[in-house]
Amino acid sequence: MKGVAMLQSSSPQSTQQTQQTSLAQSAQEEESPQQMTPVSTERTVQTILTDKRLTILLISMVVIETFLVTLALVPAQLWTRVLPTVTSAALDGPFPPGIAPIITALLYIVPAIIGFLSRGWQRALLFATLPAWIGLGLFLIAATFKVGAFYLVSVDHVTANVSVLELFAASGAIGWLGRSIFKWK
Repeated sequence: MKGVAMLQSSSPQSTQQTQQTSLAQSAQEEESPQQMTPVSTERTVQTILTDKRLTILLISMVVIETFLVTLALVPAQLWTRVLPTVTSAALDGPFPPGIAPIITALLYIVPAIIGFLSRGWQRALLFATLPAWIGLGLFLIAATFKVGAFYLVSVDHVTANVSVLELFAASGAIGWLGRSIFKWK
């Protein structure tokens, strides 16, 4: 019983010593973050600004690609009616013949850049295919007024639509894989 009494009487003292030791350690730990806080705060602010700029650039690229895809999906007959004085409207749409090849190249390159700028492969595929989803959706809605409700499910149109989505997804995936080649975080 004396041993038990001694343990009980010594345990508050040992608890006090443990608390004092832990308070001293926490005081030392509190001093070092206070000294490092300005540096870590600068890095945090810098990281936040970089992430914000990257997000704005990524959204801008998605909007530009959506605009280009939507213009590319407009039928040539509509361009000849809208732009009757332009001789190349049926072939090049609203773009002058000199920059039409650049527009075509952008349709292939921009999804890869979007994939490269995305942090995860899921985002890369989503953001790279989002312009195609939006453009195809607008085109299908417009075509439904003229052709009918079952335009989407006809075999040749389903194949063409899926091919466009596959092209954009593959391009975005290639861009995302390019991050590992260039070691860009």
